[in-house]
Amino acid sequence: MALVVDRELVALLQQDATQAYAALGKAVGLSAGAAHERVRKLRERGIIRRTTVEVDPAALGQGVLAFVMVESSAWMGESGAAFAAIPEIQEAHIIAGSASVLVKVRTATTEQLQDVLRRLYAIEGVSGTQATVSLETFFERPVSPRQPPGHPLRHG
Repeated sequence: MALVVDRELVALLQQDATQAYAALGKAVGLSAGAAHERVRKLRERGIIRRTTVEVDPAALGQGVLAFVMVESSAWMGESGAAFAAIPEIQEAHIIAGSASVLVKVRTATTEQLQDVLRRLYAIEGVSGTQATVSLETFFERPVSPRQPPGHPLRHG
């Protein structure tokens, strides 16, 4: 029962993180105080990492979305800070396959994307890049707390 309530609280917060604890509690059958305590524990356990606002990138002048495969001549596992230092990079992932790192980049123009690619080459070990520009995004979704049976929220 507790896991079901935790999952529902997370799902409700993903829909609207500004909901009052009274509304959250009512939706899952708890008091406002109990809902607040459950959310606090979800934060403490790292299940809820942060609360943020989702914005429309195009409305902020960041309409160019690209995924860049970064090839390297060395292990890139210690290079996270170098990738994070490029503000246009939204995500960076160590990957298996012919490339070493996959990054998600948002810029205003393709010229700015080209500048990001130049800065990627300045990272030690980077030997090549392959950029794929997204023409349209069908959807993006957050991780769902409503996982299949056998995959409970971790407790710690």
